[in-house]
Amino acid sequence: MTDCYTYSLVISKEQLAKLPKVTYPGCVKVVNTTAEMRRAIAILKKYDILGFDTESRPTFRKGATIHVSLIQIATEDICFLFRIRKISDISPLKEIIESEKILKIGLSLHDDFNIMSHDHNFQPKGFVDLQKIVPEYNFGNTSLQKIYAILFDERITKSQQLSNWDAEELSDAQLSYAAIDAWACIRIYKKLRLGNFNPEESNYKVFKQEDENQD
Repeated sequence: MTDCYTYSLVISKEQLAKLPKVTYPGCVKVVNTTAEMRRAIAILKKYDILGFDTESRPTFRKGATIHVSLIQIATEDICFLFRIRKISDISPLKEIIESEKILKIGLSLHDDFNIMSHDHNFQPKGFVDLQKIVPEYNFGNTSLQKIYAILFDERITKSQQLSNWDAEELSDAQLSYAAIDAWACIRIYKKLRLGNFNPEESNYKVFKQEDENQD
């Protein structure tokens, strides 16, 4: 019998709390009409990689149907926030969501697609779910906040997560939170797939000992 040491990349709550907060460096555009949506889509179609996320108004009633309030689609320097419950015709979004040519990066996409299906008949194509990528790099934490913290030593605040995404006007804090969640997906993907990230060199390695039987 020999001792085999393996590791995972893990960040504790205490470590996370000490990190500086992420600040979104780009421009945030709120989209409230179909005409605005078409203009936004024309811009987004020029990019090869986009970040994707959704927000829903929280419900605390057991069995209640959840509806997507906001769809965030980001480049590295601009994020469009589509308030789809306020827009009469959201069909232009299909050009992005159903495009196989444009790579869309998200996290826990199954949950996003499931909630979207309650109201919309999208056929998502060209999506990459970060939760399917990070195990390749020994991540023990798979939340967006913790993945980002391990890679960039910055903290994404989650204070707006359960806020009212159907409010008449979204607050500056909500706009920043929503934009960061989509934009962070691009940064994570590029760091892992297009950068030079080596998990062996991470400061967040946590070792565990396993017994390995040998004949």
